[in-house]
Amino acid sequence: MAAIVHPSAIVDDGAQLGEGTRVWHYTHVSAGARIGAGCSLGQGVYVGNDVVIGDNVRIQNQVSVYDAVTLEDDVFCGPSMVFTNVLNPRSAVPRKHEYRRTRVRRGATLGANCTIVCGHEIGEHAFVGAGAVVTADVPAYALVVGVPARRVGWMSRHGERLDLPARGHGEAACPATGERYRLEGDHLHPCSSPT
Repeated sequence: MAAIVHPSAIVDDGAQLGEGTRVWHYTHVSAGARIGAGCSLGQGVYVGNDVVIGDNVRIQNQVSVYDAVTLEDDVFCGPSMVFTNVLNPRSAVPRKHEYRRTRVRRGATLGANCTIVCGHEIGEHAFVGAGAVVTADVPAYALVVGVPARRVGWMSRHGERLDLPARGHGEAACPATGERYRLEGDHLHPCSSPT
């Protein structure tokens, strides 16, 4: 199935849209953007030239995905969340050569109105709470909240909070699927499939 583009959207010549991707009202996709299959770009989304978006990514209304951002498969970007690409912007000082790359790993969730300061990696299946400001890398499966964002717990692949401390050791099961996870210090690992 071909991509579906609303008549009010602008998709510049050269942009790549995967099968079944939907581009909604007043969205602008720049010429160099590469977007995978089965994605949804909500109303008022902007996608820059130097952007790669994987398959099955959901970008909610009013999100700008600026140059130097990569979103892997199954990423969720909540309404009005923000990416940056320069650490010290000044209108009078050109800094396009100073863009810092941001990578959001597979399955991560970026909550509504959160801000991702450039140059960081959001780990696989991590969960950034609404309104958080991320100023450092976020480990896989971590739940971070606040300004600046700090780790307060861990999330399963299914998006359920695990009964584990923010740091330490232990095991817990996803309340929805039964999949088990092991916490070892600052890292969480899946250790079994649901039974």
